[in-house]
Amino acid sequence: MNGVARRVRTLPIRSRLALLVAAAVAFAVAAVSVTCWFVVRGKLYDEIDTDLKSSVGAVQRINVAAALAACGQSPDSGPLGPGSDSYIQIVTSDGEACPFPGSGGTVTVTDADRDMAQDPRGESRGPRDGKDSDGTPVRVLTTALWVEDRGNRYLADDSALVLAVSLKGTRSTLNELALLLLLVSGIGVVGAGAAGLAVARAGMRPVDKLTEAVEHVARTEDLAIRIPVEDDSEDEIARLSRSFNSMTSSLASSRDLQQQLIADAGHELRTPLTSLRTNIELLSRSEETGRPLPEADRKALLASVKAQMTELAALIGDLQELSRSEGQRGERVQVVSLEDTVESALRRARLRGPELTITAHLEPWYVRAEPAALERAVVNILDNAVKFSPEGGTIEVRLTDGVLTVRDHGPGIPAEELPHVFDRFWRSPSARALPGSGLGLSIVARTIHQSGGEVTLTHAEGGGTVATIRLPGAGVPPPETP
Repeated sequence: MNGVARRVRTLPIRSRLALLVAAAVAFAVAAVSVTCWFVVRGKLYDEIDTDLKSSVGAVQRINVAAALAACGQSPDSGPLGPGSDSYIQIVTSDGEACPFPGSGGTVTVTDADRDMAQDPRGESRGPRDGKDSDGTPVRVLTTALWVEDRGNRYLADDSALVLAVSLKGTRSTLNELALLLLLVSGIGVVGAGAAGLAVARAGMRPVDKLTEAVEHVARTEDLAIRIPVEDDSEDEIARLSRSFNSMTSSLASSRDLQQQLIADAGHELRTPLTSLRTNIELLSRSEETGRPLPEADRKALLASVKAQMTELAALIGDLQELSRSEGQRGERVQVVSLEDTVESALRRARLRGPELTITAHLEPWYVRAEPAALERAVVNILDNAVKFSPEGGTIEVRLTDGVLTVRDHGPGIPAEELPHVFDRFWRSPSARALPGSGLGLSIVARTIHQSGGEVTLTHAEGGGTVATIRLPGAGVPPPETP
C-alpha cells in the first residue's frame, strides 16, 4: 500500500488530478449503483412477498384433504400446471412435506416450518429465502393451515401451509441489472478520468507557464521575464503568477541596486586606495634608497595614511550598514527614548566640534526603532552640521512632539542639489575635498524610513541648513523589573 502511495506521489500533478477525479467518480458511481441494485431488489422482493400473502386465502379454499391424500404422488399435473414456478405444500409436525398436486416441487423443510406445524396458532414464518429439492432458490411463506369440514372452518393440528415462488426470474433480472450497472459504471469512470485529465491539463496550463518561467530564470538569470495575468482574474494561479512577477521585479531591482552599490563603492574606494598606495610607495622608496624623507614630510605622509585608513574604515562600516537585510533589523527593533538617543549623539558631536556651540531643547518622545541604527542616524545628521558649521558657530537642536530639528549656520545647500542629498555616494562638488564617503545621509534616510518616519533638508532663514526628522510615537515602554 505504501509502495502504491509513493508511486502516486511521483506522478505529475495533472495525472494525480485525473486519478483523483476518476477515483471520486468511481466511488460515487459505485455507491449509486449498489444503492440502485438494493432498491430494485427490495421492490421485487416486496412484490413477491405481497403476492405470496395475497395467495394464502385462495389456497386455503383448496380441498386440503385431497391434497393430504395425494401426498407422495407425482406433482407433474394438477391445478398449478406442469413445471409451475409456484410451490404449495403441507408440512407436518414431524417434518414431512406433502406438496399439492401440480406444485412446482418440494420446498426444503426448515425448523421454522416444523415449529409452525407444532404451534399453528403462532405467527406466520416469513417470507424468507429458501430452496426446493433441486436447489432452486425460492421465496417461502409458512402460515397456519385452515381446514373446512361441513361448513365449519378450523385450524389443522400438527400441520402448516407452505407457499413458495421460484426466484430464478428475479435473480436473473437482478444479475442483468448488476451487469448493466457495472458496464455503465465502467464507462462513467473511464469518461470521468478522460474529462479529469482534460480539465487538469487546462487548469495546469498556467502552472506550466510558471514552471517554464522559473526554469528560464534559473537557466539564464534573466529577471525581466513576466507571466501574463488577466486583470480581473483572482484565482490561486493568478495570485501565484502575480506573486512571481512581483518577486522577479523585486529581485531585478535588488540586483540593479547591488550592482550600482558595488560600482559606486569601487569608485569611492579607488581614490583613498590610490592615495594610500602613493604614500606607502614614497615611504618605501625612501627606505630602499637610503635617503630618508624630511621629518616634517614623513609625519605628514603618516598622518595622511592614518586619515585615509580612517576614511576606508568609515566607508566599509557604512557599506555594511547599507547591506544589512530588513530581517536582521527587525530582530532588534524595540521601543526607545528618542530624547536619550539624541542626548547620547550630542555628547559625541560636542567631542568632534569642541569649538562650536551646540544648544539643545529636548522633550520626551518614544519611538519604535533599532537603538544603535537610530543613534547612528542622529549622529550622522549632527556630524553633517558640525562639518559645515563655521568655526565658533552655533548648532541648534530641538525635539518637540516627535519632530527633531538640527539647524546649522553653514553655507547651506544649493537648491539644485537638495533632491540628491540622500542618494548613495552623492557628494556636493563644494564638499568633495572634505572627509566622508557620501553614505551618511543615505543611511539616515534608510533608518528613518524603516522606523516609519521621514527626513528632509531645507534652507534655513538667515543662512545654513535645517535637518528635520519626524518619527511616529510608540508610547511609554513598561518599566524594567529589577
